[in-house]
Order: sequence, then C-alpha cells, then structure tokens
Amino acid sequence: MANIAVIGTGYVGLVSGALFSDFGHTVVCVDNDEQKIDRLLNGEIPIYEPGLEPIVTNNVYYKRLRFTTDLKQAVGASDIIFIAVGTPPAHDGSVDMQYVLAAARGIAEHMDAYKVIVDKSTVPVGTGQRVRSEMQEVLDRRGVDISFDVVSNPEFLREGSAVQDFTHPDRVVIGTENEKALDIMKDVYRVLFLNETPFVETDIETAEMIKYASNAFLAMKITFINELANVCEKVGANVQKVAKAMGQDGRISPKFLHAGPGYGGSCFPKDTKALAEIARSCGEPMKLMDATVEANEKQKLRMVRKITGELGEDLHGKTIAILGITFKPKTDDMRDSPSLVILPELVKCGAKLRVTDPQGKKEGLWRFKDISENLTWCTDIYSAVEQSDATVILTEWHQFRAIDFTRYEALGAKKVLFDLRNIYRRDQMEQLGFVYHGVGV
Repeated sequence: MANIAVIGTGYVGLVSGALFSDFGHTVVCVDNDEQKIDRLLNGEIPIYEPGLEPIVTNNVYYKRLRFTTDLKQAVGASDIIFIAVGTPPAHDGSVDMQYVLAAARGIAEHMDAYKVIVDKSTVPVGTGQRVRSEMQEVLDRRGVDISFDVVSNPEFLREGSAVQDFTHPDRVVIGTENEKALDIMKDVYRVLFLNETPFVETDIETAEMIKYASNAFLAMKITFINELANVCEKVGANVQKVAKAMGQDGRISPKFLHAGPGYGGSCFPKDTKALAEIARSCGEPMKLMDATVEANEKQKLRMVRKITGELGEDLHGKTIAILGITFKPKTDDMRDSPSLVILPELVKCGAKLRVTDPQGKKEGLWRFKDISENLTWCTDIYSAVEQSDATVILTEWHQFRAIDFTRYEALGAKKVLFDLRNIYRRDQMEQLGFVYHGVGV
C-alpha cells in the first residue's frame, strides 16, 4: 500500500483522499486553510456529498487518513503527492494556475527523495511541463539533485455521486512519461482492477486534454437540447419525446439530453471557457465552444422571460416560490448555478421570493446577500408556496418530484407552475387546474 499526500481539501481533494484511504493506502490531506483543517480534525465534513462522511470517519478511526496544515511533514511522509487545489477561472476565461504552481513549488522546497507528483486538478494542456519546470527551478536553487516524475490523472467525479464515481469509474486516465511512474499509479488504483475498470495509458498532454474534451462535449450536449427545446416550444413539438427517441440511438445515448435552465457547477462553465481560451491561444478557435458558452448564458435569461411572459414584466406585488437553488440535486454547490442569474433578475423586476432548498441555504445566504431584503428562506415546499403567485422549480431534488398540489388552495397559492426541469407532465398539471410552463414541452 502506498503513502499518499493530497494537497487541497476541497471537493476533489477530500473525496480523492478519503477514497484512496478506503482503498487501504495511508493518506494525509494537507491544506493551508487552518479553519478547514480544524473542522476536519473535529469530524466535520466541510462539503455535502452523500456517503462521504462515514468513509472519512472510518478511515480516520483506523489511522489510514489524517489532516494537517504542515506541507513539509506531508511531503516527507509520502511517495505520491496529488495536487488537488482549485483552478478558478481568470477574468479572460483562462485558468488561474497560481494555486497549482504554488503547490508544485512547495513540494520541491520540502522533498528529499524521489516522488511522483500527480496533477488531479483540472488544468490546461501543458501544465504537467510547467509543474516540472517550476519544481526543477526550486530544486536547482536548493542545490539538490532529486529525481521526480509528473503525472496527469484527471478526475471525473459528479457532485452528488462522487463516491460511486470514484469506486466504479468509467475509466481511469493516466498520463505519464515513463513506465516507472505508470506502474506506481497502477498500484495506487489496483483495487479497481477487480472491477475490470478500463485504464487509459497515455502521455501527459493527451491526459490533460481528455478532461477538457469530456466536460466540454457534455456541456455542448446540454446546450444542444436546451436550444432544441426552445425551437420545440415554437413549433409545437415535445422535447422530452424528441430526446427519448434520440437517446435510443446508441451513437447518441440518452445522458445529458434533459432540457432545463442551463448548466452550472464547478466544472462545465469553467472548463468550456478554458477550452475555448486554450483553442484561441494556439490559433485554432473552437466556434462550437464559444457558441456553447454564449447559449448557456442566454438560456438562464430565457427562463426569466418565460416567467415574466406569464406574470408580466412588472413583478411588483408578486410573490414567487423558488424550489431549489443549487446547480443540481444532492449537492450544496451553487457555483454558476442558474439561480444566481434568475433570482436577481426576478428581483430586478420587483418580485418577492420565497426560497427553499435542502442543502443550499448556507451558501445561498452569502450568494444572495444583495437581494436579501426581497428573499425569504423557507424550511419546506409548502411554507415556500404559501400565498405565492407562482412556483418555480429550479433544481430537481427528489422531494420536489412529489409535491401535494391539492394543498395549494388551502395555502392561498396560485396554480401557476414553471417547471424548469420538466419533472411533471403538462396534461396532469392542467387537469389539476394549473397553468403549466415547462422547457420545450
């Protein structure tokens, strides 16, 4: 079993560190955020991810997993070091690499023997070589001759199902420059050989591109079905039936063919913009990526127009129930969530909002601080819809799929539903007396 360090205890770092320890490895997760490490040391998981907490608790108990702010100690105790820090977008859409490169320099400052350095963060093509160069510069300055290898091992975790994705991945991508590093990485993932997991063994640059290409294609697929939904509304077609028929074609598959208010989260918005910027920087602009980014932003605003088209441009005196603000169910993540555009726009039109989300309030409190005077947080569906002029479903949490609509009259709620995730059927809602608006249906 390997001795592993994971730098960064955000979503990717914490999930990866916990699951590597569950594979039997000895893992230390290191972060310079003392408050976050203190929370972890006290048994508090700083992110919401189903199934993660018992894995962390169990492996801490058996001393396979620990947390520290001491990078020197973590580097010294480990043979394999994963860089899993944030790669936020810069103002021009490119990737801000400061945290990755700082981690690389920090490793080089403290290493005293051969190490395998693994880029787990989503990084632009060429990062592996930049990491190598930054580390070698530090080692040269120290006047030491220590060998190391750099590996690209991108993550493909979906928020809300990360534990399953890590333990039963579609594939494991390993980008290396030599057999020694490849063999070490295959040992790290040896548990997955029992599941006959496919391994993609390639060079570093190709591994880096695989991650961007995968996310960008999925984002483009979502955008395609959203734009098709808008056309379906105009011509009287049903996008759900169109998508179902398309998905039955094995070349297409039904995944990510669900019309809605636009994609969000920590990956798709950032990675589409980053790939577009990478393409422009090398003189091969990808018009499909630029169009995907633009269309996704327009889709969010189109949802606002859908609401004002029914309720009126002036929403003063109107109260709207908002069901869900996270970018997807089973997560507390609101990064680039459509709600961050839609809710402020509704408030601009004069609306008062009553909001409920099973996990979104903590982040929502600061995300929506500028419109807090027009926003009321509610504990459940029915307190949110009480005395409302319309209900908007923004996130398809399971509890929003079983609303008791017969309670609307007693709650003084008007029967106007904007189902922006298409989880209800128009004919059923109209039989209940609702004015129903879906997306492309």
